[in-house]
Amino acid sequence: MPGDHRVNERIRVESIRLIDNEGNQRGVTTTREALSLARSLDLDLVEIAPTAQPPVCRIMDYGKFKFDEAQKAKESRRKTQNVGVKEMKYRPKIGPGDFDTKTRLVEKFLTEGHKVKVTIMFRGRESAHPELGKKILDRIIEKLVDIAKVESAAKLDGRNMIMVLGPDKKAKPKADAVKDEVSAASVVSAEVPMAVEASVSAPESQEES
Repeated sequence: MPGDHRVNERIRVESIRLIDNEGNQRGVTTTREALSLARSLDLDLVEIAPTAQPPVCRIMDYGKFKFDEAQKAKESRRKTQNVGVKEMKYRPKIGPGDFDTKTRLVEKFLTEGHKVKVTIMFRGRESAHPELGKKILDRIIEKLVDIAKVESAAKLDGRNMIMVLGPDKKAKPKADAVKDEVSAASVVSAEVPMAVEASVSAPESQEES
């Protein structure tokens, strides 16, 4: 928190590791010299890593720093308050186009940090075939396995079937790693035929010469 930092004369140690106002490492120096430099720039010397040996201090505008930190905390609280439960409704016999459109919206909600209540709406005799709704939910899970986790498994609620998905922060890095591996493998597989072709065509060019 901004108020937890020691500033200027409150920094009592003799030596510090200094970062200047442009973010450059200035190495170890005396606190007196660092404070003198900060004063010459009309800025403050702020201790940002008190447990380091020696402590790390940075030259900055401490008033602006506190204001920026307060704004970040305010924005973080606002985002937390705005994160809620979204709902997306599907029909058991939904077409491929509508399914993809709705599922992309579910993906968008999840990446924004929202939970999503997925509702399958049955009409008339459709309610006698809950397995149709379960198939839709399974397809959604399969599509979003990289970013979502099931927080509430599928269950019937009157004429509807409901499932709740939540963002899975652990799944995304794993998915990215898998995609990187697949991409790397594709590059290798594309390069190998080119190398083989070059080695086959090389003798022909030698015979012509």
